Amino acid sequence: MTRKVLIVDDSKLARMAVIKALYSIQPTWTILEAGDAAAALELVQKEAPDIALLDFNMPGMDGLILATEVRLLNPGIHVAVISANHQVEVINRARAAGATFLAKPITAKAVAEFVDGVPGRQEGAR
Repeated sequence: MTRKVLIVDDSKLARMAVIKALYSIQPTWTILEAGDAAAALELVQKEAPDIALLDFNMPGMDGLILATEVRLLNPGIHVAVISANHQVEVINRARAAGATFLAKPITAKAVAEFVDGVPGRQEGAR
């Protein structure tokens, strides 16, 4: 089953790193990109992605608030918040928002472990 994955980060380079990691394990999934929360919310409404990988530290709405908003628009979406800020408070807030916390720098292994927990992921892609 092909999935739609939304990658949100204000850094194009960071988005490219996440996309590279994702394509290494799920090359047939559709990737949607947004550079900020407003664009992300539009894509969630328009495209109904199955998975969202959100940067924590962005101008305007941070990834934790965005995670909550995304889940309100699409309750079935699987969300991960990505951050170099590994403080327990940030990790707990991510969980409270219904999101998985992934540490930066992001690795293909971390992305694989996250998507392995998503029901209905495409089998045999690795």
